Amino acid sequence: MSSQSIGAPLSVTGPRVIAIANQKGGVGKTTTAINLATALAATKQKVLIIDMDPQGNASTGLGIASNQRRVTSYQILMGDRKARDGVISTDIPGLSIIPAGVDLAGAELELVDEKGREFRLRMALEGELEGFDYVLVDCPPALGLLTLNALVASHAVMVPLQCEFFALEGISHLTKTIERVRRAFNPGLEIQGIVLTMFDRRNNLSDMVAADVRGYFGAKVYNTVIPRNVRISEAPSHGKPVLLYDLKCAGSQAYLHLAGELIKREGGLAA
Repeated sequence: MSSQSIGAPLSVTGPRVIAIANQKGGVGKTTTAINLATALAATKQKVLIIDMDPQGNASTGLGIASNQRRVTSYQILMGDRKARDGVISTDIPGLSIIPAGVDLAGAELELVDEKGREFRLRMALEGELEGFDYVLVDCPPALGLLTLNALVASHAVMVPLQCEFFALEGISHLTKTIERVRRAFNPGLEIQGIVLTMFDRRNNLSDMVAADVRGYFGAKVYNTVIPRNVRISEAPSHGKPVLLYDLKCAGSQAYLHLAGELIKREGGLAA
């Protein structure tokens, strides 16, 4: 392991690596990873998803069958294979994925006593991401070693936040974790943005939560909100992003707007 990698900012050259994280389950992390990546690819960006969730839902949601996952994020994290070996092209032009399998669930136990365990993903990706514009890391619903590896390997974090009563309470734990990772392992790590998901305009609670989150995080909260939409829920069972399943639905349009807003933000950062 290079001494320059430990506690040093990530290189500004190469793709922008964004972890999609929230320790709560069911908030739309994987849905956001799949559909944001698809929307970015539609704008001619070259995008890679790294599936770091042992459930492998991002892989399934992009139609990658279990027998196609010959090299997974587990083997890459354990140092058994190169990251490039795991890249699979999807049916969406410009979008690739490193899939996950159930074996990833054992990685936390296998790595717990390993030196530099927090840097495994970061080291595995060094020099392996040429040709991509964005890398989205789909994290599991926990703040364990897999998510820690994703945060250490990323430039920034995107946080999908469900419009529910305990939203702010949950995100406070994540922001504390991000701050600890920044201090100890990755000083350049930042919150790229917060995306309000499962927004129901018929429900006053959604408006109240949105107002609270915007009051607390200000400009970090995306203007685009992802609505509660049945087509978004149906799409994964067909192995497709919602943008391929039903381009005209409200959910697809929201993710297209989110991609545009992300590109605009990233352009501002680059400037």
